[in-house]
Amino acid sequence: MKLVFAGTPEVAVPSLRALIDSEHEVAAVVTRPDARSGRGRKVSPGPIAELAESEGIEVLKPAKAGDPEFLERLSEIAPDCCPVVAYGALLPQAALDVPEHGWVNLHFSLLPAWRGAAPVQHAILHGDDVTGASTFRIVKELDAGPVFGTLAETIRPTDTSGELLTRLAVSGAGLLTRTIDGIAAGVLTPVPQPEADVSYAGKLTPQDAELDFTAPARRVDRLARACTPAPGAWTTFRGTRLKVGPVRPITDADRPELEPGRLHVDKKRVLAGTSTHPVELGQVQPQGKKAMAAVDWARGVRPTEDDRRGD
Repeated sequence: MKLVFAGTPEVAVPSLRALIDSEHEVAAVVTRPDARSGRGRKVSPGPIAELAESEGIEVLKPAKAGDPEFLERLSEIAPDCCPVVAYGALLPQAALDVPEHGWVNLHFSLLPAWRGAAPVQHAILHGDDVTGASTFRIVKELDAGPVFGTLAETIRPTDTSGELLTRLAVSGAGLLTRTIDGIAAGVLTPVPQPEADVSYAGKLTPQDAELDFTAPARRVDRLARACTPAPGAWTTFRGTRLKVGPVRPITDADRPELEPGRLHVDKKRVLAGTSTHPVELGQVQPQGKKAMAAVDWARGVRPTEDDRRGD
C-alpha cells in the first residue's frame, strides 16, 4: 500500500523505520513544524523529519492539518492508508476522509484504558501491573475508534515512563506494521471498543509533578517514575526548586523512622520520610545546575535536622 506516515517525536521513529523497511511504500511523512530545542534554542527538525529527509521521503509540515495546501497535497499523493504515531495535532474530518483505509493510530495503552496524551505516565502513576499498545482507526472522538490489534507489556517495579515508552515504541512498531499488512491483505477488521472501562490520561503538567511527602511512599515512588523524564518530578529545598529523579522505597526492618519530608543522610544514601516508610533519593537537580547523585548534592548543601523536603 501507499502510505503517508504522521508522527513527530523520537518514540515514532521505530514505527517509521519499520514501515520504510516493509513491503509498503512510504510516499511522504506529516510532522509538526520545526521547533526550538536544546540549550541554544535553535530551530531544528524533529526526529521523524530527520529520518524521512535522510531517506529522501517528502516531508509535510503543516501548521494545522486542516490547512488547504496540506489537504490538497495529501489528496494529490492519494495514500491508501495513513499510519500515525504521536503526531501531536488534531486531524480534521477533511483529512481523515482522504485515504481509503483511513488513519491508523498506534496508541500506547490497552484501549479503552488510558485514552489521551499520557497513557504510559498514567499507567505507572496509578499502579497498573500491565499496559500495552493498540492500533485503531482514528475517528473524531478522542482515541475511540475501532481496534485492529493489541499487545501487552508488563510494567516493571522500577520502570520510568521513559523506559516503558521506549520498550513500547519498539514492540509497537511491529504491531503497527502487522496491522498495515493485515489491512492490505484484506484480512483484518477493526473491533469497536467496549463502552465500559474507559479511562483518560491527560497530559501531566509541572504542577502535577510536585512530590507530596505526606503521601505514602508508593505514591511518591509512582509519581517520580511517571514524571521521568518529563515533566520531571520536583520538590523544594530551602525555598528553591529541586528536581527529583526516581526514588526507591525503603522497607528494611532497620530503616530509620522519619517524619514526612524529613531528610536523613549517611555516607551512601539520602532518605526522605513519607507518611509510611522512607524513600531513597537517586538523582537530584538543583535549579540552574546539572543533575547529580543525591549523596553528592547532600555533601554540598549539608542538610540539617531542621531541613525538610518541600520547605
